[in-house]
Amino acid sequence: MRLPALLSFVGFVLVIAATFCPLLRPFHLANWDAYDLNKPYAMVMLLIAIVGIIGTVFNQVKISRLAAWLSFALIFVFYIAAILKVKTSFSFIPFHSIAGFLSSQLKFKWGWYLLFFGGLLSVGGTLVSKKASNFKVD
Repeated sequence: MRLPALLSFVGFVLVIAATFCPLLRPFHLANWDAYDLNKPYAMVMLLIAIVGIIGTVFNQVKISRLAAWLSFALIFVFYIAAILKVKTSFSFIPFHSIAGFLSSQLKFKWGWYLLFFGGLLSVGGTLVSKKASNFKVD
């Protein structure tokens, strides 16, 4: 396995692991992972990461590159959706100070760092050309 393929493999594994990590903490009561926030979307992210792992293991560069870019795009859109969800969760309350206080009680957790780092590793592993990476890991 080439070193960039190994880097991409580790990135996809981190994306899978990060979907189970805490991403949001509402009112200091519980931690929500990607499946608590949006289960179908998290399943799609998981499926794309699995396809990326399969493409990396079978040395299918185009498939793993496509899966890496799709995974990173899905992570980015998921983050934007989470921000919008937090900002507009209590917009139905007519008192802006109360709505702002309740919105501030929804905290982002460390799982986002792992999710973005895994996406960046998977994309970074696919960006290196085959000529530049003659080093092989046995």
